[in-house]
Amino acid sequence: MQLVARILPYAQIILSIVLVIAILLQQSSAGLGGALGGSDTGSFHHTRRGFEKFLFYLSIVCGILFALSAFLAIIIKARG
Repeated sequence: MQLVARILPYAQIILSIVLVIAILLQQSSAGLGGALGGSDTGSFHHTRRGFEKFLFYLSIVCGILFALSAFLAIIIKARG
């Protein structure tokens, strides 16, 4: 368990960096009107393809792994 406790902070740092990069690289199709509740594009539907789809799934997986690692860190601190 001590090995996991020593590796976990580094894994969280790597996951957080990958998560931030994956989120920042995604295209944002919402303009200022979309941010304020309006709609700039009407009823335009956008389908993710290729690298955009990969970034979308990567950000979801990294977010889940980061949350699980945070819960694991809490559990390890409570026991130790």
